[in-house]
Amino acid sequence: MDGNVRYVGVAERRARLALRQRLAVEARAGTPEEVAGSLVALHGTDPATVYLAVGARLAEPATTVPRTERALYEDRTLVRMHGMRHTVFVFPAELTAVVHASTGLTVAARERASLVKDMAQAGAPDAAWLKEVEESALAALARCGPATAAELALEEPRLREQFVYAAGKRYEGVHTVSTRLLRVLGVEGKVVRGRPRGGWTSSQFRWAVAPPHPELDAAEARSALLRHWLTACGPATEADLKWWTGWRVTDVRRALAAIGAREVSLDEGTGYVTDGDVDPVAGPDRPWAALLPGLDPTAMGWQQRDWYLAPELRPALFDGSGNVGPTVWWNGRVVGGWAQRPDGEIVWRALDAEGAGREAGAAIGAAAERLREWVGTARVTPRFRTPVEKELLR
Repeated sequence: MDGNVRYVGVAERRARLALRQRLAVEARAGTPEEVAGSLVALHGTDPATVYLAVGARLAEPATTVPRTERALYEDRTLVRMHGMRHTVFVFPAELTAVVHASTGLTVAARERASLVKDMAQAGAPDAAWLKEVEESALAALARCGPATAAELALEEPRLREQFVYAAGKRYEGVHTVSTRLLRVLGVEGKVVRGRPRGGWTSSQFRWAVAPPHPELDAAEARSALLRHWLTACGPATEADLKWWTGWRVTDVRRALAAIGAREVSLDEGTGYVTDGDVDPVAGPDRPWAALLPGLDPTAMGWQQRDWYLAPELRPALFDGSGNVGPTVWWNGRVVGGWAQRPDGEIVWRALDAEGAGREAGAAIGAAAERLREWVGTARVTPRFRTPVEKELLR
């Protein structure tokens, strides 16, 4: 590496995280749209994560739920859709075309081919039949408005057709056409998840016709997405970028070159920032604490996490598939985990010395009370359970 390349140490990386991820007190946002714009994407696999991630970053979290619901389902300034790594996220509306062109189209082609192949192997109807059902389902959504898969099947009964997946194998199962087809249509950008049945923690989503968006050049879209993410999360390594985007390494490198990304030196090797973001960044004005939900975009933002999450804490804070659970943060690093008891109390546990001091304990306790107040009567159980979260509920 060039000897003139600036070294960015752990302290500065934590300072950038605190400010750009809207976690330091002075960096908190005014609206859910500001939160999503700062983070690029909010993990949406667990519905509650979206709201908990927003509430942790709002200056006034008391109205987190109604404001986020309005942004998602009325103003449509936020859109829930498939994105990087075939994962469901919530994006600012202005990024949906970028995400679709940069990541969705490649995944969509693979998903459709997989569905057609699986149906053919099961002796189910062919691709022409599937296309006919698809067109009928989309027409029904346009005619009737948002609907669950079950409701949509009342208009197009063929969606209830089932076929055996992976017959004779250990993981054999029965798939329903509606489940697989709506997933494909979501990745293709033809449908999006609408308002769920039930409250903000519900996963029984209705489907809706996706709002129109321009079709962008894939390479230009990758460059745009990478610039947004590096602005929010830089510096990051090539491995971080490949993991977060799900792209081939050649696509990552081309996008880095296209935006004129600058190299910096990190403890784990070469990192990248956007052009103009090489100068040092000062830390927050005061210490800060945060309780972030499972799958929070900050906790899951980088593949290489040692600079904010000690390796020895991972077994307690992750499930067996690599999904992070609820985390307690103190001054830019994960120091423990938390859970919500049936009576609504927020309980937490420090897993290392940095989270066990008097100042840290007082700040974390205040963050827990802040969370309890705005969550109110809602009860949140993470979709992916972790050892420390389970232990806190015993």
